[in-house]
Amino acid sequence: MEETISLQDLFKTIRKRLGLIALLTILAITIAGVISFLVLTPVYQTSTEILVNQSPSETGQLTNQNIQTDLQLINTYSGIIKSPAILDQVVEEMNLDMTTDQLTSKITVSNADQSQIVNITVQDEDPAMAVEIANTTASVFENDIQELMNVDNVTILSPAVLKENPSPVAPNPMLNMAIAAVVGLMLGVGIAFLMEYLDTTMKDQQDIEDVLGLPLLGIVSPIVEKAELGPDNKTTSRRRAG
Repeated sequence: MEETISLQDLFKTIRKRLGLIALLTILAITIAGVISFLVLTPVYQTSTEILVNQSPSETGQLTNQNIQTDLQLINTYSGIIKSPAILDQVVEEMNLDMTTDQLTSKITVSNADQSQIVNITVQDEDPAMAVEIANTTASVFENDIQELMNVDNVTILSPAVLKENPSPVAPNPMLNMAIAAVVGLMLGVGIAFLMEYLDTTMKDQQDIEDVLGLPLLGIVSPIVEKAELGPDNKTTSRRRAG
């Protein structure tokens, strides 16, 4: 015998366990909020822009060939910026209490398509430290690339600046709480249906028919006893009293 569940049964189960679903959802949001605001450490982000550009030709103009060469070099430069050759000097110059691998994990190098601008993005728990790392990395790269590649086509276009009131990029409490709300809601609905599935008690005549597979012939109604005396009983009682 196949058992089917209708949409009415689904909504009935959800309505029956609505309190449990709401409780789990609120609990998940609360936990996410506490962790985001009180446990996780804020992370700040800043970036430095460097320009990759060849020196003008003898005619005083940049040719398309030079621009294409610069674009091809950008991928190479991105790898060089995060290489130990550069970051070892950054760690030494700033006297950082971290390894080169730890510093590498804080730095992201990127550039827009067909753009000669390279962004050095740094994330750190200290906004001032993030700014200093970004600018030092760009400065070291600008100086060392002349010896490494025998070129002089890198210029710091826009150094990182410490804002007056920097805002962290992580964690995002609102996003975390929204995700927690969805997870809590799904968990609550799942537990509600699980509890309904594990509940094997028969609550009405429809449950009896579904379990036994037999039609219901009748229902025994509860009998309410009433201690009320009729007119005849009242007369008999008076005679016995007399």
